[in-house]
Amino acid sequence: MKPFFISIPHSGERVPSEAHWLQGLPEPILMCDIDRYVDRLYGPVVDQLRLACVKTQWHRYVVDLNRLPEDVDAESVQGSENPAGKFTTGLHWVKTTRGTRLMPKPISQALHQQLVERYFNPFHDDVRDTYGFFNERGAKKVYHLDAHSMPSKGTSAHRDPGETRADIVVSDQEGKSCETAFKDLVIEAYSKTGLKVAYNWPYLGGRVTQTYGQPQNGQHAIQVEINRALYMDEESKQLLPEKAQALSAKLAEAVRMIYERTPDL
Repeated sequence: MKPFFISIPHSGERVPSEAHWLQGLPEPILMCDIDRYVDRLYGPVVDQLRLACVKTQWHRYVVDLNRLPEDVDAESVQGSENPAGKFTTGLHWVKTTRGTRLMPKPISQALHQQLVERYFNPFHDDVRDTYGFFNERGAKKVYHLDAHSMPSKGTSAHRDPGETRADIVVSDQEGKSCETAFKDLVIEAYSKTGLKVAYNWPYLGGRVTQTYGQPQNGQHAIQVEINRALYMDEESKQLLPEKAQALSAKLAEAVRMIYERTPDL
């Protein structure tokens, strides 16, 4: 057994009944910013290696698991001390990265708390429990890959508007969320499959790597983004089966290399 696991916080597509403002939206809008199919792309290697994998069925517009409960503003939650516009794509998304409005008005504090308890906390409890599982079995270091996908070009909501992105973006909070050796291994593993890899641009890592990446405590977390143009039609949000199959094989090769070089318990 290796102290290595994957989390996939943004591939869920289910909208719970409480999120009435998202009901009935056209598919291209509703699927605009979720990491659609990422769980399916990594699924084969997760099964082959019997990896621990923490994921969710719930939609990120309802509760974004790569944010914190306090990442809300006056446009998303009534009574928030944060000014409108500070967390447009925060815990509860106010609008998409393409500018489409999602929330017609802020939700109540009571509903905010309910969504946190029902959909945010269980995922993060599972992440903490996975670290604990390996620690209880003697792991001095635990390695955590947080898997995402990204638009092929930056939008006005991103740090790189209009830029064409690499195939893979690896992020470690500018060296803070994991040891250098793990970062180097991850970059090498994805690069060896022929994928073009960028480091900490345009993403530095989200709240998952920020929260759990504690190298000083033996927790090494890294974020890996996949360019969506490699496997899907970005306008219709539909999978391109042949491209997806080829990419899934490359991801399996990369994860297998990372796994094999991770120390045994």
